[in-house]
Amino acid sequence: MNYKFLFVVLLFIQFSFSQSVIGKWKTIDDETGKPKGIVEIYEKEGKIYGKIIEILEVEHRNKKCSLCTGEDKNKPILGLTFIKGLIKDGSEYNGGKVLDPKNGKLYKCYITLEGKDKLKVRGYIGISLFGRTQYWYRVKT
Repeated sequence: MNYKFLFVVLLFIQFSFSQSVIGKWKTIDDETGKPKGIVEIYEKEGKIYGKIIEILEVEHRNKKCSLCTGEDKNKPILGLTFIKGLIKDGSEYNGGKVLDPKNGKLYKCYITLEGKDKLKVRGYIGISLFGRTQYWYRVKT
């Protein structure tokens, strides 16, 4: 067996997985700068979704999405899928929505890696100029 070939293949696999948005991310509040929770970003049927898997603020752990509408109304925020249906478009994932559990509103969304361990998450109305950005950091496992 050609060990050089095997080495190149293993490097490629490692690089491919390390440059993915898939994984666990620590969310940071863009207003306070404090950590809020842990989100798991995953792929399902070719689209990207994000689920809240841990809430770091004790006083918010048992809250429900009371201001949400539709299928998310009154669901527990812990376990809530709040990033829905993003599609890879070059180095960006867009075309889906992000739900803000604080106000129950859905926004257009895009996410993009800014380094292998930093994720830019932008929710907006209309065009991305009118929105809010958060930076999340990969959770090392």
